[in-house]
Amino acid sequence: MMIPLPSGVMGVEIAGQGVPLVFLHGFPHTRSLWTHQVAALSVNAQCIAPDLRGFGETIVRGPWSMDRYADDVLELLDYLGIERAVIAGLSMGGYIALACWRRFPERVRALALLDTQASADDDAGRARRDAMILRARLEGSTAVADALLPGMIGQSTRAQRPDVEARMQAMMRAASVDGIVGALQALRDRPDASDTVRTIHVPTLVVVGDEDVLTPPAKAEALIALLPSATRRRYDVIAGAGHVSCVERPAAVNCVLSEFLEVVQND
Repeated sequence: MMIPLPSGVMGVEIAGQGVPLVFLHGFPHTRSLWTHQVAALSVNAQCIAPDLRGFGETIVRGPWSMDRYADDVLELLDYLGIERAVIAGLSMGGYIALACWRRFPERVRALALLDTQASADDDAGRARRDAMILRARLEGSTAVADALLPGMIGQSTRAQRPDVEARMQAMMRAASVDGIVGALQALRDRPDASDTVRTIHVPTLVVVGDEDVLTPPAKAEALIALLPSATRRRYDVIAGAGHVSCVERPAAVNCVLSEFLEVVQND
């Protein structure tokens, strides 16, 4: 469905009833990244999967920052009349989830952070973002998607699931150049979130694919180590999955998320 917000029109999929669960996709994806999770978890949760600004059906444009993405989530929660929600984010969606916690923690019931990290880009990482911005402007979305694809999925998926590789390639190729460039700027300029993670006191799940080369298990372990000792936390490694674990091993990720939701509901 299309939802009018103060910042623009947002494309959103909403299914099910129960604890509100917001799914934030990565870069350069759309809400369809979470198709398997929405279908499985809507039995016990109100699943809400928006297209982030500049992607899919969401037509809002700049400014571009993790804070602005987070404020879009807040506008969505307000529109739907949701006081507190579980925020689940993969990769860039994880950065946005952490920005949500920093900006409006009273609206966050729990966090699920998949294939993401707390650290900011280093100088080399920022230079790569700038090079990708230039490539997007000169060569378009297809060139960016094809350059990103090798790191997006794991070895096992590439060898055994060509359908998943084709799906991710098509999803990324469909992204708009404006959305790609804006997201790359936001990724390049995002702050280190380590201090934010140290303040989290709601249940927190950290998930990573064991074949993730973009944010490998060491990054996930560093993230969960930052959480306060009193925080109820869970860490799961998904075997045979790369950076988009929710697409590569959907049943495994669904199981972990379902068990985590049970903890949240009983918290």
